[in-house]
Amino acid sequence: MGSCFSARIKAESPLHTGATSRKISTDGRDLSCRLSSASVPRSPRSESEILESSNLKSFSLNDLRTATRNFRPDSVLGEGGFGCVFKGWIDEHSFKAAKPGTGLVIAVKRLHQESLQGHKEWLTEINYLGLLHHPNLVKLIGYCLEDEHRLLVYEFMTRGSLENHLFRRSLYFQPLSWNLRMKVALDAAKGLAYLHSPEAKVIYRDFKPSNILLDSNYNAKLSDFGLAKDGPTDGKSYVSTRVMGTYGYAAPEYMATGHLTTKSDIYSLGVVLLEMLSGRRVIDKNRPPGEHNLIEWAKPYLASKRRIFQVMDVRIEGQYSLSEALRAATLAVKCLAIEPKSRPNVDEVVKALEQLRGSDSGSAKNGANRKHHHKTRANEASRRETASHPQSSASPMVA
Repeated sequence: MGSCFSARIKAESPLHTGATSRKISTDGRDLSCRLSSASVPRSPRSESEILESSNLKSFSLNDLRTATRNFRPDSVLGEGGFGCVFKGWIDEHSFKAAKPGTGLVIAVKRLHQESLQGHKEWLTEINYLGLLHHPNLVKLIGYCLEDEHRLLVYEFMTRGSLENHLFRRSLYFQPLSWNLRMKVALDAAKGLAYLHSPEAKVIYRDFKPSNILLDSNYNAKLSDFGLAKDGPTDGKSYVSTRVMGTYGYAAPEYMATGHLTTKSDIYSLGVVLLEMLSGRRVIDKNRPPGEHNLIEWAKPYLASKRRIFQVMDVRIEGQYSLSEALRAATLAVKCLAIEPKSRPNVDEVVKALEQLRGSDSGSAKNGANRKHHHKTRANEASRRETASHPQSSASPMVA
């Protein structure tokens, strides 16, 4: 069933010159620089206040043990820095443990007991997902806090993460079509738009393919809110904070200064959109020299009608028109602008993706030259496939 973990990208140097000289932790989340806190828009709440106001189910450890068959190894959906995620079953009315294959399927994220930062992220997840509800945010059902044990219980997302479908080569994770990629991009952008709205006023801070989960109908939902931050929603204000996130997706100005805005999330969205167009990871040391950094390699091709196909994923050949490819690439480039003010806001991104989704995709009629060009690229790609995209250490996410 749906996997809920995926590889964390690790990189040793910043995307852009002069971005930062800070140390990067081995799990890729903490870019290790403490800066002064400039603003905290919401009043801090105690742990008991967060738990009491969350409207979430409080599970006993015994219930979750039974639901996951005592956290059996064959129930593991994945493992990462936070801990393991297990597949389980509960009765959809009583929320009591149910027999495997019956009732409601759940994903149970279990915090490593030795995790130093995990409790804070565990509580942050409850703080946000206990209050925020949207069709494009994963549903948090409940939690368990018992002695030193901390667990989170989520809806199960049948098709796993976008990362698996883009980068994992297996019979189970089939490459997404062009139309499905645009649908997923639009769904994820709508989830981000809700977070940036006056209603929520949240900066996500960890927008990446492993945190975009797909249900059985390929509806996409954002997950893993352990790094989310309250923040202003205008592009001029910022929150100075401890710099955290996943390398390759973090905006250059955030890495350099700790200035966090909604435009930081837009940069991450641009990275993901480029990964969706190309089928490549943003950082991949197994690529040939000059192609390790997707953004640096792809940018010269993205605005060219003749060269754009060198960037596009060969697995979706013939599924889109030249116009659609150029429009999607132009949107990605705008999101990746070095100057945050030059990036679109999330509502503009949603509108652009809606227009792309609504356009005619009769691109299979694109001429012999393009077909030959794609075939050549496909042959080159297949020779590299074995060495590309190895699985590095997994990072925690929900299913």
